[in-house]
Amino acid sequence: MSDRPGYWEELERPRPDAVTVGGAELRAGSRVRLRPRSRGDVFDAALDGRIAVIEGLEQDIEGRVQLTVVVDDDPGRDLGMRGIPGHRFFFAPDEVEPIGGRRVLVAGIGNVFLGDDGWGVALADRLARRELPAGVEVVDYGIRGMDLVYAMADGGYDAVVLLDAAPRGEAAGTLYVIEPEVDEADVVIDTHGMDPVKVLAMVQGIGGSPPRTLVVGCEPANRLGADVEEFVVELSEPVRAALSEAELLVESLLDELVTTDDTEVKER
Repeated sequence: MSDRPGYWEELERPRPDAVTVGGAELRAGSRVRLRPRSRGDVFDAALDGRIAVIEGLEQDIEGRVQLTVVVDDDPGRDLGMRGIPGHRFFFAPDEVEPIGGRRVLVAGIGNVFLGDDGWGVALADRLARRELPAGVEVVDYGIRGMDLVYAMADGGYDAVVLLDAAPRGEAAGTLYVIEPEVDEADVVIDTHGMDPVKVLAMVQGIGGSPPRTLVVGCEPANRLGADVEEFVVELSEPVRAALSEAELLVESLLDELVTTDDTEVKER
């Protein structure tokens, strides 16, 4: 009788948590540079040299380990982190190079059709065109709350910076750096909310542990609800004027977050 593991035994075998490459321990969330051996395949040629994050580790019945990776600049990266085929790729450990450093997600949130509520999206668009520190990814999430929740829960980020309109009663255009806190009563699934506290609560609600999260907010001049009869696609003048200062503010935060312990970044 063969000692080879059967199908069901193979499914039940636990996957490895980590693999060592070049003296560095790689696990889910680690960043790597792809170096496919063959380069004869069109995908190998396209992916050679690209930066990716490890989504998981697999091991076949022969004991060979493969890394499932999601490419950083894939527009469907959030789908890959959720295991959707077509946005995740398989590489052997000797086909990747470890990359050190911290990973930070900058997420623009808000509804661009509700006036100043779209400030975070506008700021994300401007930041995406700037040269930012290595390890920083800027994504416009708009009102895609659950996509942001899964990215924060499973994306392997060390820190997250949310960009959002933040009404706090100050003059329009006032900027804030806030660290939101989640009460136990907030931990529910509410797919209709993009408020930062609700997003953090949903991350916990699906069993995730959110990374250190900061909000760069701007005091809006108008607060339009989803029930408005006419869309407003322009920011008010004081809120639009705050974008340039906000770019510099976010860049200063990122310099701290990617090079130091993020617990040193304080609310401003």
